[in-house]
Amino acid sequence: MPIVSPDALHESTERVCRALGSLPLEASLVADQLVGANLAGHDSHGVGMIPTYVTMALAGQLHVNRHVEVVVDTGSLVILDGVAGFGQVMGKEAMDLAIERAERHGVAMVGLRDSFHIGRIGHWAEQCSAAGLVSIHLVNVAGHRPAVAPFGGAQARLGTNPVCIGVPGGDGRPAALLDMATSRIALGKARVAMNEGKPVIADSIVGPDGRLTDDPTLVWGDPPPGALVAMGDHKGSGLSIMCELLGAALLGGLTIQDQSGPDRIYNSMATIVIDPRALGTAEHLVSETAAVLDYVRSSAPRADTHDVLMPGEPEQRARLARRDGIPIDDTTHAQLIASALAAGVPADEVGFV
Repeated sequence: MPIVSPDALHESTERVCRALGSLPLEASLVADQLVGANLAGHDSHGVGMIPTYVTMALAGQLHVNRHVEVVVDTGSLVILDGVAGFGQVMGKEAMDLAIERAERHGVAMVGLRDSFHIGRIGHWAEQCSAAGLVSIHLVNVAGHRPAVAPFGGAQARLGTNPVCIGVPGGDGRPAALLDMATSRIALGKARVAMNEGKPVIADSIVGPDGRLTDDPTLVWGDPPPGALVAMGDHKGSGLSIMCELLGAALLGGLTIQDQSGPDRIYNSMATIVIDPRALGTAEHLVSETAAVLDYVRSSAPRADTHDVLMPGEPEQRARLARRDGIPIDDTTHAQLIASALAAGVPADEVGFV
């Protein structure tokens, strides 16, 4: 399995984006987030998305060099249209505005609708935490066939619809960061497992016969014969439905049952940002967060685990383990090279090594 340095991955990703027509800042923002997801251990949202981005850009479903458009602005309440642009740009611009409005009003709700794929949602919570703000994000995934079966169902009717909550520490980083799909595993994790020839965790996929399985190939294909299973049964299924309603329908965004038009990956995201300084509780929040996490962490580990992890700790550990090199499976590596060539990168400049 090739091990590629983060800097080399970043440079190669920028090169692909520039070949698609992205200006330097856009190319850098896309690379920042994709490589950042790999560094955090989330290969499902890392550079393995590049082949999809290239395919969609060449098909006219992803538009380069776009910026958010304001649809509604009442001060602390804003709705933005992502105009099918790179989600890494749309997400940053939406969070820049959310941070500014929360600092002005104490609290803000910013809705971003119909952006192209906005990537790992924890990236946006980290941006808010860097400003000392609490953030809550509800996201839907639309524009293509659903991937997740609802509780009790054997057919896909929902997206992986992430929920993310970030609580700032006193050092510009989140003290606690919950970032999760509402399916038992993310769709991209099934892609990674399939490319590596490995099973996914048990009972995370339901096959066409209605039986639970660990076979990742069942959620890929045209159409895929199976579906991902909702996290926590009725709990994950219910959260996913609420992400669909509040993260998209409330904002005027595309929802999952509307599959008209070509296949694409559109996200809408409702973000609530709170400034604890406006409440006079910023220092208390930092100290109590640390105390709560220490207390929870003090539990003896279960017999089948080594330690008790807090939200965000797996990502911290992955960044340390991968700072000198990121593993890319052979299938994904070949796909990256092919997509770079398809985007128009000269053969001797493809990189990804």
